[in-house]
Amino acid sequence: RWQKIFMIPLWSKMAVFWNKMFLTIIVLLIVLFLDAVREVRKYSSVHVNEKAANVNTNAFDHIQMKLFRSQRNLYLSGFSLFLWLVLRRTVTLLTQLAKGMTSHACLETQVNDATEAARKYMAENERLQEALSGKESSKKKESAEATDEKLKKEVEHLKAELQKTSDALNKANNEVTAVKKQSEGLKREYDHLMKEYEWLQVGGSGLLYEHDV
Repeated sequence: RWQKIFMIPLWSKMAVFWNKMFLTIIVLLIVLFLDAVREVRKYSSVHVNEKAANVNTNAFDHIQMKLFRSQRNLYLSGFSLFLWLVLRRTVTLLTQLAKGMTSHACLETQVNDATEAARKYMAENERLQEALSGKESSKKKESAEATDEKLKKEVEHLKAELQKTSDALNKANNEVTAVKKQSEGLKREYDHLMKEYEWLQVGGSGLLYEHDV
């Protein structure tokens, strides 16, 4: 389903500029995050100095408001940066999973075709052996033995191809399983970080409440 969505012509056109857009947004978020860190450090030191100097209430409240805004910007830019990276990783895993499922289906079809062909050649080989058992002509027997040998080689070749295809199918299954495990781990990490983000929001609300008091 996701592969069909990503195959929409609009996404195909945007894919050309996706990496550039991703890097641009990453640089922008990093700049905002670093600026927020600088503002938090700046107003934190000023907040401590002004509190120690016992300045008037209006100036102290103004500095406290600036500190709260800088902390808010720090949380927003930091989590936006992280969630943007999570989004990029999620899209990559979905694409890999779709490709793995497609190759898995193709390998299953190849395995089924190879199995049917092997059964067909083995059935023909058995019929030829039954037909040759009632003939007494040595020339026909030699020709039949040559044909039988050729069929045996073809059967062995098909068995080898079937084994290769089965190995490839097992490898594809392992890759699909690994991608699914990565997706589950990413989901758990995302849920954990969302809980931390909610906790930080509760902490930011407590700071604002202290400011009002």
